[in-house]
Amino acid sequence: MTTDDQRDHRRYAHNGPALIRVEEVFRRYPTGVEALRGVSLIAHEGEVVCIIGPSGLEPIDRGRILFGDREVRGKGREARAIRQQIGMVFQSFELFPHMTALGNVGEGPRTVLRMAHAAVEARARALLDKVGLADKADALPLQLSGGQQQRVAIARALAMEPRAMLFDEATSALDPETVGEVLNVMQQLAREGMTMLVVTHEMGFARSVADWVVVMENGQVLEEGTPARIFGGPRLARTREFLQRVEHAPHDATVKPE
Repeated sequence: MTTDDQRDHRRYAHNGPALIRVEEVFRRYPTGVEALRGVSLIAHEGEVVCIIGPSGLEPIDRGRILFGDREVRGKGREARAIRQQIGMVFQSFELFPHMTALGNVGEGPRTVLRMAHAAVEARARALLDKVGLADKADALPLQLSGGQQQRVAIARALAMEPRAMLFDEATSALDPETVGEVLNVMQQLAREGMTMLVVTHEMGFARSVADWVVVMENGQVLEEGTPARIFGGPRLARTREFLQRVEHAPHDATVKPE
């Protein structure tokens, strides 16, 4: 085995307990298209795992998703408690349009965690400062650029003090000038040790920040490994072809394997 092959093997054999584990997950749309076909992957505590391929975090039809040693399923109290530990950032920001940036960030701690008003405001202001938006606390979403709105969305997810963050193509809806604002925040979270599962076509981010890269094609894992191996010497010709298409595509294009 090469060094990278050995690392690939060791990661699954023993690399500490997985914080997020996806086991044999299937997802079929009503149209009959199979979006996921037996996908399995893991993310260890403090790891950044980048998924390159068709975007979208979807409900599943079959399989298991575990967070720590507990399965994430259903809508009961236990499921809600688990989901509170997972922050999610979507392509389309999903901010409350009638709330200021401060209100958006503080909504979760206020309504879910039942924190006192002063504590909510202090946390929300600290997080807006963390993402570089301390001066935008009183701005409504429509008064913010796309990059600023996405940074508010990241701050809102962080307000619940999650153990892991999921990013679903967080930069795909942004102008090229504002992509860097969001990626810088994500890089900072990675440096701080946040566990992150990132669906992305930002090859520079995946190459420089990820601990592990998963390439998806036709609803299955095509190839996975360290960034050095995936970008420097992928085993499969299909992986090389797909990565070349993604890297040479315009930023705002959605590139999917054929």
